[in-house]
Amino acid sequence: MGANQPQALEQAELDRLTDELITAFKTVFDPEIPVDIYELGLIYRVDVSDDRDVVVDMTLTAPGCPVAGEMPSWVQDAVMKVEGIKSCDVNLIFDPPWDSSKMSDEAKLALNMF
Repeated sequence: MGANQPQALEQAELDRLTDELITAFKTVFDPEIPVDIYELGLIYRVDVSDDRDVVVDMTLTAPGCPVAGEMPSWVQDAVMKVEGIKSCDVNLIFDPPWDSSKMSDEAKLALNMF
């Protein structure tokens, strides 16, 4: 491995980062819905590089969401609070479109959608 190549993350460290990233996502809420973005199913993909750079693909409940311009920075701020994360990019995507089937049972229960 070259001197500039990062060392691969060990599984225990990746597991810790995964747990802490999920906890971070659960601190971000859509202001119009009393459920966090993780339980709503708005997080589509999270990639953590060996350098500890994070890329998040997420969506919104609707493309016209009033916080569309702010939500990615809220997610980025939450991710950057996780110990060891070097950088975070958040991509807002709308394909596939979000629908309520992406919500966890916890979110459905909180919103009385059973």
